[in-house]
Amino acid sequence: MSTLPKVAWIGLGIMGSPMSENLVKAGYDVTGHTLERDKLDRLAAAGGTAASSVAEAVRDADVIVTMVPASPQVEAVAYGPDGILENARRGALLIDMSSITPQTSVDLAAAAKDKGIRVLDAPVSGGEAGAIEAVLSIMVGGDQADFDEAKPLFEALGKTIVRCGPHGSGQTVKAANQLIVAVNIQACAEAVVFLEKSGVDLAAALDVLGGGLAGSTVLARKKDNFLNRDFQPGFRIDLHHKDMGIVTDAARTVGAVLPAGAVVAQLVAGLRAQGDGGLDHSALLRAVERLSGAQV
Repeated sequence: MSTLPKVAWIGLGIMGSPMSENLVKAGYDVTGHTLERDKLDRLAAAGGTAASSVAEAVRDADVIVTMVPASPQVEAVAYGPDGILENARRGALLIDMSSITPQTSVDLAAAAKDKGIRVLDAPVSGGEAGAIEAVLSIMVGGDQADFDEAKPLFEALGKTIVRCGPHGSGQTVKAANQLIVAVNIQACAEAVVFLEKSGVDLAAALDVLGGGLAGSTVLARKKDNFLNRDFQPGFRIDLHHKDMGIVTDAARTVGAVLPAGAVVAQLVAGLRAQGDGGLDHSALLRAVERLSGAQV
């Protein structure tokens, strides 16, 4: 019998499926629920257990992980008679790894405390590749003791795992992460268009740029997307649009001015309005190409 905690995993999308499977590989007993039947079949094939509802998934769990798109989905699975808070056992640890507003995390922790359920907000960075390779960066908000208890589970999912402060802190750091990533992708996209219009060997240019101060994880991860115009979603524009709204609102609340972030947020919104919301966020290149006169 495994001495590892029993895990309920809610949300088996682009990130949730490989992450839950990495827990199974690490020896955890994982019961999952999501809305797509094929994703439940995938978890079962990997050695997990499929549940037909949130309530069924969480009933006997020691740890509950949620990985869903946004605040409304977190609230939908957490609250109500069929939700996590009404069906999880007292003493369970709820780890929300979605990217949502800091205030949603704070409110969830307060509501869960009344039910005897502990909460960590633990959003991640690293995209689909990081999820598959279990090398995610995990930024955590919540009590130190709960973080310490969850650390072994996090270590099966990521490499950089840091408690950033009280409830909501993980989401605040994730918002900053998404700001940096969006501005970085935009800068890379502008450089790509500039280089191509100048007649430079793009592959060679990106190689040498990656080895200098201009190098970044974004450039390393997205270089092939730019070179091949491959925008199959690892992280969709729709989700980055949501995240730029989170950071914009949070910055306004605390009085931080984000001039470059505001411009990129509008460029992301424009790309989405042009029908590219389902593409990878590296498709910001398409927006720069359009502005530069290309038909894409």
